[in-house]
Amino acid sequence: MSSSRPPSYITTPLIVLVAVVLASSVTAVALRGPDALVGEPASSRAAADGSERSDRAGATDGPPPRPPAELLAMRTQSWGVTIPRVPGELDRLDRVVRLTGRAPDRVMWYASWAAFEDFPTQLARRVARRGALPEISWEPWDPAGGRQQPRYDLAGIAAGDNDRYLRRWARQAEAYGKPVVIRFMHAMNGDWYPWGAGRRGVRAADHVAAWRHVVETFRDVGAHNVIWSWSPNVPFPGSVPLDSLFPGDRWVDRVALDGYNWAGFRPGTSWTSFADVMGEGLDQLADLSDRPAYIGEVGCPERGGDKARWVRCMFATAAEDPRIRGLTWFDFRKEADWRIDSSPASAAAFRQGLRDYGAAGSGAPAA
Repeated sequence: MSSSRPPSYITTPLIVLVAVVLASSVTAVALRGPDALVGEPASSRAAADGSERSDRAGATDGPPPRPPAELLAMRTQSWGVTIPRVPGELDRLDRVVRLTGRAPDRVMWYASWAAFEDFPTQLARRVARRGALPEISWEPWDPAGGRQQPRYDLAGIAAGDNDRYLRRWARQAEAYGKPVVIRFMHAMNGDWYPWGAGRRGVRAADHVAAWRHVVETFRDVGAHNVIWSWSPNVPFPGSVPLDSLFPGDRWVDRVALDGYNWAGFRPGTSWTSFADVMGEGLDQLADLSDRPAYIGEVGCPERGGDKARWVRCMFATAAEDPRIRGLTWFDFRKEADWRIDSSPASAAAFRQGLRDYGAAGSGAPAA
């Protein structure tokens, strides 16, 4: 999400983070940040044997380049939080640790191209000093600029119109020198952001070309400390098929999903379990890519059901699903109260869930 949120039925809250899938008899909703609608599988799927995936991933061009292994090393059951109004509320992380008993492995925030002229080096350092991996949801738009924003046209990005800006960010990211995740153009399979392929005039091919150009620009500059995260919304009725948008494993270091339990906060939605919100999207990601998979944004409201139970089930489900390397909670109060401490019961559920989640995890802690 970003400082400005997506429409009512989308997966990631537009503020500058998770997903919903349609249960058989229940209409689920995915967040656009938290504003999205969820549902049916994409109409086109990758071949299960990987034959189509090889073409999309650029396998015919040789083995895809990857960041050094240590940049991707993270415990298998990691967790993260998003923070609003960066950097003003960074101190909220102290409260998150007190509430949950566990420091986050990742801290994510939203950075529009209009608001962040430079790579946020100092903020990344502050996050890293707290032992967390910085993750930036990097958004090519001006949140106050309306629906038509030709300055950030995807075809123009692919053609090099924004290269001066891109190279400045790349040089500054390279100079930062530590691992950082860039989650570029998230929820691209919807229509609530200017880059969304569900919008009139935005082509899936332009999204792919823009993504590849940005990644290659960073690599040309030498910013190999950047981990590129491709993070669509969970599929929903009318969303753009994921396989038409995937840039290929050569240009992606990890994949993720945004999805929320909208629980009636959006028309046509009902209380929906974490498993039902994420299930179909995870299946599609597994068909598309061999990269590690994460939950990029997720949230559940207090109203409409038992949030504490939902949170406990979320951690249990994520722990049992080997496809999920970690999840990031959308810790905002916006369309609903998504915060960890929306109630004492919710905070207690997080503390209990995080006590067990990742207890048997393997691998290095967040860099």
